[in-house]
Amino acid sequence: MELGENMKKLLLAGIGTAAVTAEKSKEILDDLVKKGELTVEQGKALNQELRHDLREKVKSNVNVSIKPSTPEELTELLGKMTPEQIAALKEQIQAMEAGEKENNSKTENEEAPDEGAVEA
Repeated sequence: MELGENMKKLLLAGIGTAAVTAEKSKEILDDLVKKGELTVEQGKALNQELRHDLREKVKSNVNVSIKPSTPEELTELLGKMTPEQIAALKEQIQAMEAGEKENNSKTENEEAPDEGAVEA
């Protein structure tokens, strides 16, 4: 019955090899999944960074000019603006008003004759 014993040992060795191979395969697959997850996470982070960079580039390089023709369109446009955009708009308006006041005071000074000037 030596042949039966050898067959039994051979069969058990085959089963053991299959079990070890399955365990190792699972470990390798788990490692690949972990690496893949890291790659996916890295990809997500890179994608977010690229989107942020793209938004910044668009904000700094693209000027969209919208000219509302009615008060309703202006109200709608203001309703779509972010708080930062509204603050920037307020700053621009204040700068324009300050410039107008400066221009008006210069014009008034130029139009008024000097009191001590003598005409020839």
